[in-house]
Amino acid sequence: MKNSLRYILLITCSLCGIHCSFMDSSLSTKNTPEWKKLILTHHWPVTVCKMAEQKCEGIPNYWTLHGLWTDKSQMCNKSWPFDYSEIKDILAELNKYWPDVLHPNCSQLWKHEWQKHGTCAASLPCLNTQHKYFSKGLELYTRISLSSALEKSGIKPANTYKVEEIENVILNVYGVVPKIQCIPPQQGEDAQTLGQIEICFTKDFDLRNCTVEPKDELLLTKQTSRKLGASYVELHVCDKLIDIYYPPVQ
Repeated sequence: MKNSLRYILLITCSLCGIHCSFMDSSLSTKNTPEWKKLILTHHWPVTVCKMAEQKCEGIPNYWTLHGLWTDKSQMCNKSWPFDYSEIKDILAELNKYWPDVLHPNCSQLWKHEWQKHGTCAASLPCLNTQHKYFSKGLELYTRISLSSALEKSGIKPANTYKVEEIENVILNVYGVVPKIQCIPPQQGEDAQTLGQIEICFTKDFDLRNCTVEPKDELLLTKQTSRKLGASYVELHVCDKLIDIYYPPVQ
């Protein structure tokens, strides 16, 4: 009888342990955003200013970072505020390679990128602080060196190209398919304007194709919008039937 009771208690405890383990796992992942890839997003400063209908002075003549995004970015932790003091030791690199071209010498862009995208990427231990997140963005930006790759392959500002020409350069250099975004032709224009190029990575920071699931396309389109007054000026995946104009820095 004692042995039977002891056996029942042992089984009950084991089942409780399994249940608790399951519950702990469920609780720990309940609020963790699910995402599959990181998106290193470069934007062309000239086009950023065009979208904002703003005359920008002294803008870089190279591709700069827009952000390091996840494909499920939805401002995952609103209670985690941006802390400027955490990135003071990398400010020189941020100002050079990840600047806010519309608001020079301001941290507005970094604050937005951390709150909307960094708090989601932080589900990875290697990105779970602001310093780690921004440092990794800079590291990947340097690793890709997009401006150099385009120029060495003959893709230069003040010229017009086919979408496939730019895609093929990135495919040949990095071995992956990018996502290239443009402003559609405006009134009086024959070509779309090159605006943004996304290079994608796995959670292990290996390069991967930037393929987008149809259900995710709306979310990613919203991420590339800039609010201007009461309206949005949006970047779209470049139309392969229309030439791309790569505007020069004036």
